[in-house]
Amino acid sequence: MVRGRISRLSVCDVRFPTSLGGHGSDAMHTDPDYSAAYVIIETDAEDGLKGYGITFTLGKGTEVVVCAVNALAQHVLNKDLRDIVGDFRGFYRQLTSDGQLRWIGPEKGVVHLATAAVLNALWDLWAKQEGKPLWKLLVDMDPKTLLSCIDFRYITDVLTEEEAYEILQKGRVGNREREAQMLAHGYPAYTTSCAWLGYSDDTLKQLCSKALKDGWTRFKVKVGADLQDDIRRCRLIRDMIGPEKTLMMDANQRWDVPEAVEWMSRLAEFKPLWIEEPTSPDDILGHATISKALAPLGIGVATGEQCHNRVIFKQLLQANALQFLQIDSCRLGSVNENLSVLLMAQKFGIPVCPHAGGVGLCELVQHLIIFDYIAVSASLKNRMCEYVDHLHEHFKYPVIIKKASYMPPKDAGYSTEMKEESVKKHRFPDGEVWKKLLAGQEN
Repeated sequence: MVRGRISRLSVCDVRFPTSLGGHGSDAMHTDPDYSAAYVIIETDAEDGLKGYGITFTLGKGTEVVVCAVNALAQHVLNKDLRDIVGDFRGFYRQLTSDGQLRWIGPEKGVVHLATAAVLNALWDLWAKQEGKPLWKLLVDMDPKTLLSCIDFRYITDVLTEEEAYEILQKGRVGNREREAQMLAHGYPAYTTSCAWLGYSDDTLKQLCSKALKDGWTRFKVKVGADLQDDIRRCRLIRDMIGPEKTLMMDANQRWDVPEAVEWMSRLAEFKPLWIEEPTSPDDILGHATISKALAPLGIGVATGEQCHNRVIFKQLLQANALQFLQIDSCRLGSVNENLSVLLMAQKFGIPVCPHAGGVGLCELVQHLIIFDYIAVSASLKNRMCEYVDHLHEHFKYPVIIKKASYMPPKDAGYSTEMKEESVKKHRFPDGEVWKKLLAGQEN
Protein backbone atom coordinates (compact mmCIF):
# COMPACT_ATOMS: atom_id res chain seq x y z
CA MET A 1 0.00 0.00 0.00
CA VAL A 2 1.31 3.44 -0.91
CA ARG A 3 2.20 5.63 2.02
CA GLY A 4 3.99 8.79 3.07
CA ARG A 5 3.97 12.50 2.45
CA ILE A 6 6.60 13.84 0.07
CA SER A 7 9.13 15.68 2.19
CA ARG A 8 11.94 16.36 -0.26
CA LEU A 9 12.59 16.58 -4.00
CA SER A 10 16.16 17.01 -5.20
CA VAL A 11 17.60 17.03 -8.70
CA CYS A 12 21.10 17.04 -10.14
CA ASP A 13 22.84 17.19 -13.51
CA VAL A 14 24.69 13.95 -14.31
CA ARG A 15 26.78 13.77 -17.49
CA PHE A 16 28.94 11.11 -19.10
CA PRO A 17 31.59 12.24 -21.66
CA THR A 18 30.54 9.77 -24.37
CA SER A 19 31.55 12.26 -27.07
CA LEU A 20 35.20 11.39 -26.43
CA GLY A 21 34.67 7.98 -28.08
CA GLY A 22 32.03 8.93 -30.64
CA HIS A 23 29.45 6.86 -28.78
CA GLY A 24 25.89 7.89 -29.67
CA SER A 25 26.99 9.93 -32.69
CA ASP A 26 24.64 10.31 -35.64
CA ALA A 27 24.00 12.59 -38.60
CA MET A 28 22.52 15.37 -36.43
CA HIS A 29 24.15 14.81 -33.05
CA THR A 30 27.86 14.50 -33.73
CA ASP A 31 29.25 14.94 -30.20
CA PRO A 32 26.67 13.82 -27.61
CA ASP A 33 27.55 13.55 -23.95
CA TYR A 34 24.90 11.18 -22.63
CA SER A 35 23.37 12.88 -19.62
CA ALA A 36 20.38 12.97 -17.31
CA ALA A 37 18.47 15.24 -15.01
CA TYR A 38 18.31 12.91 -12.00
CA VAL A 39 15.45 13.36 -9.54
CA ILE A 40 15.21 11.90 -6.04
CA ILE A 41 11.92 11.98 -4.11
CA GLU A 42 11.76 11.24 -0.40
CA THR A 43 8.80 10.84 1.95
CA ASP A 44 8.21 10.81 5.69
CA ALA A 45 7.23 7.12 5.56
CA GLU A 46 9.11 4.90 8.01
CA ASP A 47 10.21 2.50 5.24
CA GLY A 48 12.82 5.03 4.07
CA LEU A 49 12.20 4.19 0.43
CA LYS A 50 13.06 6.80 -2.19
CA GLY A 51 11.85 7.31 -5.74
CA TYR A 52 14.40 7.93 -8.49
CA GLY A 53 13.57 9.47 -11.84
CA ILE A 54 15.52 10.54 -14.90
CA THR A 55 15.06 12.28 -18.17
CA PHE A 56 17.65 11.83 -20.91
CA THR A 57 19.67 14.65 -22.50
CA LEU A 58 22.85 15.06 -24.56
CA GLY A 59 24.89 17.31 -22.27
CA LYS A 60 24.39 21.03 -22.69
CA GLY A 61 20.91 22.03 -21.66
CA THR A 62 20.61 19.53 -18.84
CA GLU A 63 20.95 22.44 -16.45
CA VAL A 64 17.83 23.96 -18.04
CA VAL A 65 15.87 20.76 -17.38
CA VAL A 66 17.10 20.83 -13.78
CA CYS A 67 15.68 24.36 -13.46
CA ALA A 68 12.35 23.16 -14.84
CA VAL A 69 12.25 20.28 -12.34
CA ASN A 70 12.78 22.74 -9.51
CA ALA A 71 9.99 24.92 -10.91
CA LEU A 72 7.62 21.92 -10.79
CA ALA A 73 8.60 20.93 -7.26
CA GLN A 74 5.89 23.09 -5.70
CA HIS A 75 3.27 20.73 -7.15
CA VAL A 76 4.92 17.71 -5.51
CA LEU A 77 6.20 18.72 -2.09
CA ASN A 78 3.99 17.96 0.93
CA LYS A 79 1.60 15.89 -1.20
CA ASP A 80 0.46 12.54 0.16
CA LEU A 81 1.60 9.77 -2.18
CA ARG A 82 -1.72 8.01 -1.70
CA ASP A 83 -3.53 11.10 -2.97
CA ILE A 84 -1.24 11.32 -6.00
CA VAL A 85 -1.68 7.74 -7.19
CA GLY A 86 -5.34 7.77 -6.17
CA ASP A 87 -5.93 10.46 -8.80
CA PHE A 88 -2.85 10.11 -11.00
CA ARG A 89 -4.71 11.51 -13.99
CA GLY A 90 -5.49 14.64 -12.02
CA PHE A 91 -1.93 14.94 -10.75
CA TYR A 92 -0.51 14.48 -14.26
CA ARG A 93 -2.81 17.23 -15.49
CA GLN A 94 -1.79 19.47 -12.58
CA LEU A 95 1.87 19.17 -13.56
CA THR A 96 1.22 19.72 -17.26
CA SER A 97 -1.33 22.50 -16.79
CA ASP A 98 0.49 24.90 -14.50
CA GLY A 99 -0.98 28.20 -15.65
CA GLN A 100 2.40 29.84 -16.15
CA LEU A 101 4.79 26.98 -16.92
CA ARG A 102 2.57 25.52 -19.63
CA TRP A 103 3.27 28.63 -21.69
CA ILE A 104 6.75 27.29 -22.41
CA GLY A 105 5.24 23.90 -23.29
CA PRO A 106 2.54 22.85 -23.23
CA GLU A 107 3.34 19.17 -22.87
CA LYS A 108 6.49 19.53 -24.94
CA GLY A 109 10.08 20.61 -24.65
CA VAL A 110 12.00 21.24 -21.46
CA VAL A 111 8.98 21.40 -19.18
CA HIS A 112 7.72 18.03 -20.42
CA LEU A 113 11.17 16.46 -20.01
CA ALA A 114 11.15 17.73 -16.43
CA THR A 115 7.64 16.38 -15.94
CA ALA A 116 8.84 12.96 -17.11
CA ALA A 117 11.72 12.98 -14.61
CA VAL A 118 9.41 13.82 -11.71
CA LEU A 119 6.76 11.28 -12.70
CA ASN A 120 9.37 8.58 -13.34
CA ALA A 121 10.50 9.05 -9.74
CA LEU A 122 6.94 8.76 -8.44
CA TRP A 123 6.31 5.56 -10.41
CA ASP A 124 9.58 4.15 -9.08
CA LEU A 125 8.53 4.94 -5.53
CA TRP A 126 5.03 3.49 -6.02
CA ALA A 127 6.41 0.23 -7.43
CA LYS A 128 8.98 -0.04 -4.61
CA GLN A 129 6.33 0.45 -1.95
CA GLU A 130 4.25 -2.29 -3.58
CA GLY A 131 7.34 -4.51 -3.71
CA LYS A 132 7.05 -5.08 -7.47
CA PRO A 133 9.00 -4.19 -10.60
CA LEU A 134 7.09 -1.54 -12.51
CA TRP A 135 6.04 -3.88 -15.34
CA LYS A 136 4.50 -6.23 -12.78
CA LEU A 137 2.75 -3.37 -10.98
CA LEU A 138 1.11 -2.44 -14.29
CA VAL A 139 0.28 -6.02 -15.30
CA ASP A 140 -1.41 -6.72 -11.97
CA MET A 141 -3.32 -3.44 -11.90
CA ASP A 142 -7.09 -3.48 -12.34
CA PRO A 143 -7.89 -2.00 -15.78
CA LYS A 144 -9.99 0.79 -14.31
CA THR A 145 -7.21 1.74 -11.91
CA LEU A 146 -4.69 1.76 -14.74
CA LEU A 147 -6.92 3.90 -16.93
CA SER A 148 -7.33 6.37 -14.05
CA CYS A 149 -3.62 7.19 -14.52
CA ILE A 150 -4.14 8.34 -18.14
CA ASP A 151 -5.14 11.81 -19.31
CA PHE A 152 -7.40 11.16 -22.30
CA ARG A 153 -7.74 14.86 -23.08
CA TYR A 154 -7.07 15.62 -26.78
CA ILE A 155 -7.16 11.96 -27.90
CA THR A 156 -10.80 10.92 -27.42
CA ASP A 157 -11.44 11.37 -31.13
CA VAL A 158 -9.39 8.21 -31.71
CA LEU A 159 -9.41 6.46 -28.32
CA THR A 160 -12.05 6.80 -25.65
CA GLU A 161 -11.64 5.51 -22.12
CA GLU A 162 -14.30 2.90 -22.88
CA GLU A 163 -12.35 1.63 -25.91
CA ALA A 164 -9.18 1.52 -23.85
CA TYR A 165 -10.96 -0.52 -21.21
CA GLU A 166 -12.06 -3.02 -23.85
CA ILE A 167 -8.47 -3.35 -25.08
CA LEU A 168 -7.23 -4.03 -21.55
CA GLN A 169 -10.03 -6.51 -20.88
CA LYS A 170 -9.13 -8.38 -24.06
CA GLY A 171 -5.49 -8.31 -23.00
CA ARG A 172 -6.29 -10.20 -19.81
CA VAL A 173 -6.98 -13.33 -21.85
CA GLY A 174 -3.82 -15.43 -21.79
CA ASN A 175 -1.81 -12.79 -19.93
CA ARG A 176 -0.43 -15.24 -17.35
CA GLU A 177 0.92 -17.47 -20.12
CA ARG A 178 2.55 -14.45 -21.78
CA GLU A 179 4.03 -13.38 -18.45
CA ALA A 180 5.55 -16.83 -18.02
CA GLN A 181 6.91 -16.60 -21.57
CA MET A 182 8.57 -13.27 -20.80
CA LEU A 183 10.12 -14.59 -17.61
CA ALA A 184 11.49 -17.61 -19.45
CA HIS A 185 12.65 -16.07 -22.73
CA GLY A 186 12.54 -12.28 -22.44
CA TYR A 187 11.55 -9.60 -24.95
CA PRO A 188 13.38 -9.52 -28.33
CA ALA A 189 15.93 -6.73 -28.76
CA TYR A 190 18.01 -5.16 -31.51
CA THR A 191 21.40 -3.50 -31.20
CA THR A 192 22.43 0.01 -32.21
CA SER A 193 25.85 -0.22 -30.59
CA CYS A 194 27.78 -1.47 -33.64
CA ALA A 195 27.28 1.35 -36.15
CA TRP A 196 27.31 4.84 -34.68
CA LEU A 197 28.14 7.33 -37.39
CA GLY A 198 31.37 8.42 -35.70
CA TYR A 199 32.81 4.90 -35.60
CA SER A 200 35.58 3.84 -37.96
CA ASP A 201 35.09 0.89 -40.29
CA ASP A 202 37.45 -1.18 -38.14
CA THR A 203 35.42 -0.42 -35.03
CA LEU A 204 32.18 -1.21 -36.85
CA LYS A 205 33.56 -4.56 -38.05
CA GLN A 206 34.91 -5.46 -34.63
CA LEU A 207 31.67 -4.64 -32.81
CA CYS A 208 29.49 -6.29 -35.45
CA SER A 209 31.55 -9.47 -35.34
CA LYS A 210 31.28 -9.60 -31.55
CA ALA A 211 27.51 -8.98 -31.69
CA LEU A 212 27.06 -11.84 -34.14
CA LYS A 213 29.00 -14.15 -31.84
CA ASP A 214 26.77 -13.03 -28.96
CA GLY A 215 23.67 -14.08 -30.88
CA TRP A 216 22.34 -10.75 -32.18
CA THR A 217 20.19 -11.01 -35.30
CA ARG A 218 18.83 -7.44 -35.56
CA PHE A 219 21.10 -4.46 -36.26
CA LYS A 220 20.63 -0.73 -36.78
CA VAL A 221 23.01 1.55 -38.67
CA LYS A 222 23.12 5.34 -38.57
CA VAL A 223 22.85 7.10 -41.96
CA GLY A 224 22.23 10.52 -43.41
CA ALA A 225 25.48 12.48 -43.48
CA ASP A 226 26.91 11.36 -46.84
CA LEU A 227 25.19 9.09 -49.35
CA GLN A 228 28.28 7.39 -50.71
CA ASP A 229 29.56 6.79 -47.20
CA ASP A 230 26.18 5.35 -46.25
CA ILE A 231 26.24 2.99 -49.23
CA ARG A 232 29.71 1.79 -48.28
CA ARG A 233 28.90 1.32 -44.59
CA CYS A 234 25.55 -0.34 -45.25
CA ARG A 235 27.19 -2.73 -47.71
CA LEU A 236 29.85 -3.50 -45.12
CA ILE A 237 27.39 -4.33 -42.36
CA ARG A 238 24.97 -6.22 -44.67
CA ASP A 239 27.84 -8.35 -45.94
CA MET A 240 28.84 -9.11 -42.37
CA ILE A 241 25.39 -10.03 -41.05
CA GLY A 242 24.17 -11.77 -44.19
CA PRO A 243 20.86 -11.49 -46.05
CA GLU A 244 18.72 -13.30 -43.50
CA LYS A 245 19.28 -10.99 -40.54
CA THR A 246 17.32 -7.78 -39.93
CA LEU A 247 18.81 -4.38 -40.72
CA MET A 248 17.31 -1.01 -39.80
CA MET A 249 18.49 2.51 -40.67
CA ASP A 250 18.27 5.75 -38.71
CA ALA A 251 18.69 9.24 -40.20
CA ASN A 252 17.95 11.19 -36.99
CA GLN A 253 15.86 13.84 -38.79
CA ARG A 254 18.55 14.76 -41.31
CA TRP A 255 16.54 15.04 -44.55
CA ASP A 256 13.84 17.06 -46.23
CA VAL A 257 10.94 14.93 -47.47
CA PRO A 258 11.98 14.57 -51.15
CA GLU A 259 15.58 13.98 -50.08
CA ALA A 260 14.49 11.20 -47.74
CA VAL A 261 12.64 9.39 -50.51
CA GLU A 262 15.54 9.74 -52.94
CA TRP A 263 18.20 8.75 -50.40
CA MET A 264 16.32 5.69 -49.20
CA SER A 265 15.63 4.62 -52.78
CA ARG A 266 19.41 4.40 -53.16
CA LEU A 267 19.77 2.44 -49.92
CA ALA A 268 16.88 0.07 -50.66
CA GLU A 269 19.28 -2.54 -52.07
CA PHE A 270 20.37 -3.32 -48.52
CA LYS A 271 16.81 -4.37 -47.58
CA PRO A 272 16.22 -2.24 -44.48
CA LEU A 273 13.15 -3.03 -42.43
CA TRP A 274 12.69 0.66 -41.65
CA ILE A 275 14.12 4.12 -41.94
CA GLU A 276 13.92 5.89 -38.60
CA GLU A 277 13.29 9.62 -38.23
CA PRO A 278 13.77 10.42 -41.93
CA THR A 279 12.71 14.05 -41.47
CA SER A 280 11.57 16.53 -38.81
CA PRO A 281 9.79 14.69 -35.98
CA ASP A 282 7.05 17.33 -36.13
CA ASP A 283 6.30 16.81 -39.82
CA ILE A 284 3.36 14.44 -39.68
CA LEU A 285 2.33 14.84 -43.32
CA GLY A 286 5.95 14.60 -44.41
CA HIS A 287 6.25 11.24 -42.69
CA ALA A 288 3.03 10.17 -44.39
CA THR A 289 4.45 11.14 -47.80
CA ILE A 290 7.66 9.23 -47.13
CA SER A 291 5.76 6.19 -45.87
CA LYS A 292 3.64 6.07 -49.01
CA ALA A 293 6.65 6.49 -51.30
CA LEU A 294 8.77 3.82 -49.62
CA ALA A 295 6.03 1.22 -49.22
CA PRO A 296 6.62 -0.29 -52.71
CA LEU A 297 10.27 -0.75 -51.73
CA GLY A 298 9.30 -2.71 -48.64
CA ILE A 299 10.72 -0.07 -46.31
CA GLY A 300 8.70 1.10 -43.33
CA VAL A 301 8.98 4.37 -41.44
CA ALA A 302 9.73 4.44 -37.72
CA THR A 303 9.61 7.46 -35.45
CA GLY A 304 8.81 8.60 -31.94
CA GLU A 305 11.93 9.17 -29.86
CA GLN A 306 11.47 12.94 -30.25
CA CYS A 307 7.70 12.89 -30.51
CA HIS A 308 6.50 15.53 -28.06
CA ASN A 309 3.34 13.98 -26.71
CA ARG A 310 0.35 11.68 -27.22
CA VAL A 311 -1.29 14.22 -29.56
CA ILE A 312 1.52 14.02 -32.12
CA PHE A 313 1.46 10.23 -31.89
CA LYS A 314 -2.30 10.33 -32.43
CA GLN A 315 -1.86 12.31 -35.64
CA LEU A 316 0.98 10.10 -36.91
CA LEU A 317 -1.35 7.13 -36.49
CA GLN A 318 -4.30 8.91 -38.09
CA ALA A 319 -2.20 9.92 -41.10
CA ASN A 320 -0.73 6.42 -41.69
CA ALA A 321 2.62 8.15 -41.29
CA LEU A 322 4.53 5.35 -39.56
CA GLN A 323 4.73 1.58 -39.61
CA PHE A 324 6.74 1.25 -36.39
CA LEU A 325 6.00 3.39 -33.33
CA GLN A 326 8.89 4.26 -31.02
CA ILE A 327 7.86 5.35 -27.55
CA ASP A 328 10.43 6.95 -25.26
CA SER A 329 10.23 6.61 -21.49
CA CYS A 330 11.64 10.08 -20.79
CA ARG A 331 10.36 12.38 -23.54
CA LEU A 332 6.66 11.64 -23.06
CA GLY A 333 5.15 12.38 -19.66
CA SER A 334 6.43 9.20 -18.06
CA VAL A 335 4.37 6.03 -17.70
CA ASN A 336 1.07 7.91 -17.65
CA GLU A 337 1.36 9.25 -21.18
CA ASN A 338 3.15 6.21 -22.58
CA LEU A 339 0.19 4.07 -21.52
CA SER A 340 -2.10 6.15 -23.72
CA VAL A 341 0.23 5.75 -26.71
CA LEU A 342 0.51 1.98 -26.23
CA LEU A 343 -3.28 1.75 -26.26
CA MET A 344 -3.63 3.95 -29.36
CA ALA A 345 -1.00 1.89 -31.18
CA GLN A 346 -2.93 -1.26 -30.35
CA LYS A 347 -6.15 0.19 -31.72
CA PHE A 348 -4.41 1.11 -34.99
CA GLY A 349 -2.56 -2.20 -35.22
CA ILE A 350 0.89 -0.59 -35.30
CA PRO A 351 3.77 -2.44 -33.60
CA VAL A 352 5.62 -0.61 -30.83
CA CYS A 353 9.43 -0.80 -30.99
CA PRO A 354 10.73 1.51 -28.23
CA HIS A 355 13.61 3.91 -28.40
CA ALA A 356 16.28 3.10 -25.82
CA GLY A 357 19.97 3.61 -25.11
CA GLY A 358 21.15 6.88 -23.67
CA VAL A 359 21.37 7.05 -19.89
CA GLY A 360 18.93 4.60 -18.42
CA LEU A 361 16.49 4.49 -21.32
CA CYS A 362 16.97 0.73 -21.66
CA GLU A 363 16.45 0.30 -17.93
CA LEU A 364 13.15 2.18 -18.04
CA VAL A 365 11.52 1.28 -21.33
CA GLN A 366 11.95 -2.48 -20.85
CA HIS A 367 9.19 -2.26 -18.24
CA LEU A 368 6.79 -0.57 -20.66
CA ILE A 369 7.30 -2.94 -23.57
CA ILE A 370 7.08 -6.06 -21.39
CA PHE A 371 3.80 -4.72 -20.00
CA ASP A 372 2.62 -3.98 -23.54
CA TYR A 373 3.17 -7.57 -24.64
CA ILE A 374 1.60 -9.14 -21.56
CA ALA A 375 -1.41 -6.84 -21.16
CA VAL A 376 -2.03 -4.91 -24.39
CA SER A 377 -0.65 -6.17 -27.71
CA ALA A 378 -0.27 -9.90 -26.94
CA SER A 379 2.00 -10.05 -30.00
CA LEU A 380 5.69 -10.12 -30.84
CA LYS A 381 5.19 -9.83 -34.60
CA ASN A 382 7.47 -7.12 -36.04
CA ARG A 383 8.26 -6.03 -32.48
CA MET A 384 11.62 -5.47 -30.83
CA CYS A 385 13.16 -3.09 -28.32
CA GLU A 386 16.33 -1.12 -28.97
CA TYR A 387 19.41 -1.95 -26.92
CA VAL A 388 22.60 0.08 -26.55
CA ASP A 389 25.37 -1.34 -24.38
CA HIS A 390 26.57 1.93 -22.80
CA LEU A 391 26.48 3.09 -19.17
CA HIS A 392 24.48 0.26 -17.61
CA GLU A 393 27.22 -0.23 -15.04
CA HIS A 394 26.16 3.03 -13.39
CA PHE A 395 22.73 1.69 -12.43
CA LYS A 396 21.88 -0.24 -9.28
CA TYR A 397 19.51 -2.51 -11.25
CA PRO A 398 20.96 -2.70 -14.78
CA VAL A 399 19.24 -4.43 -17.68
CA ILE A 400 19.86 -8.13 -18.18
CA ILE A 401 20.23 -9.27 -21.79
CA LYS A 402 20.20 -12.98 -22.61
CA LYS A 403 20.23 -14.36 -26.14
CA ALA A 404 19.55 -10.88 -27.54
CA SER A 405 16.45 -10.43 -25.37
CA TYR A 406 15.53 -8.25 -22.40
CA MET A 407 14.90 -10.40 -19.33
CA PRO A 408 12.12 -8.95 -17.14
CA PRO A 409 13.48 -7.08 -14.12
CA LYS A 410 12.73 -8.72 -10.78
CA ASP A 411 13.78 -5.95 -8.40
CA ALA A 412 11.06 -3.63 -7.12
CA GLY A 413 10.80 -0.22 -8.81
CA TYR A 414 11.37 1.30 -12.23
CA SER A 415 15.11 0.41 -12.48
CA THR A 416 15.90 4.14 -12.37
CA GLU A 417 18.21 4.24 -9.37
CA MET A 418 21.83 5.06 -10.15
CA LYS A 419 24.83 4.10 -8.01
CA GLU A 420 25.74 6.88 -5.58
CA GLU A 421 29.42 6.75 -6.55
CA SER A 422 28.53 7.16 -10.25
CA VAL A 423 26.37 10.21 -9.53
CA LYS A 424 29.08 11.75 -7.38
CA LYS A 425 31.78 11.10 -9.98
CA HIS A 426 29.81 12.35 -13.00
CA ARG A 427 27.81 15.18 -11.47
CA PHE A 428 28.24 18.31 -13.58
CA PRO A 429 30.30 20.45 -13.13
CA ASP A 430 31.79 19.46 -9.77
CA GLY A 431 32.16 15.69 -10.22
CA GLU A 432 35.65 14.21 -10.42
CA VAL A 433 35.35 13.42 -14.14
CA TRP A 434 34.17 16.90 -15.10
CA LYS A 435 36.67 18.72 -12.91
CA LYS A 436 39.42 16.98 -14.89
CA LEU A 437 37.80 17.47 -18.30
CA LEU A 438 36.96 21.11 -17.69
CA ALA A 439 40.56 21.63 -16.66
CA GLY A 440 41.59 20.28 -20.06
CA GLN A 441 42.67 16.83 -18.88
CA GLU A 442 41.82 13.40 -20.26
CA ASN A 443 39.27 11.24 -18.43
